[in-house]
Amino acid sequence: MTIQEALQFAAAVGSLATALALVIGIWQITLTRKQALTDFEDDLDREYRNIIADLPVKAMLGSDLSEDEFAVSLPAPYRYVDFSNKQVFLRQMRRVSKRTWAFWRDGIQSNLSRSPFRRAWEQIKAEAQPSFSELRRLEDSGFKSDPGRWHK
Repeated sequence: MTIQEALQFAAAVGSLATALALVIGIWQITLTRKQALTDFEDDLDREYRNIIADLPVKAMLGSDLSEDEFAVSLPAPYRYVDFSNKQVFLRQMRRVSKRTWAFWRDGIQSNLSRSPFRRAWEQIKAEAQPSFSELRRLEDSGFKSDPGRWHK
């Protein structure tokens, strides 16, 4: 092998090593982004569970609450509505995946169909104009539209 051939071989090996390092770097960035998204979504899941923990089990089962029970528990459904609006906004900003959004959307729709949540949501909508516009828009679509496709 001549010196010129050795130099060409070394240059080819160097190019290959650079390309391989680039692929590994992209792979690491992708894994890091996925892990960061998972951690972010897990934090939101914990926030949801903290809010729900403040509600009477009766409310989670969809049973009606007495006036006193409703009055005492109203801060938790209010926090839930605020949290749900935040979830819609996060999807609108594409901060959560379509898969996660599908779970969240179904959960929001399910919870807002339960009597205590429905009652609180109706009261909040009436008294908090024009707040919670993202959640209102989702509800107006019958929980069908993807906020990730809404124009900002």
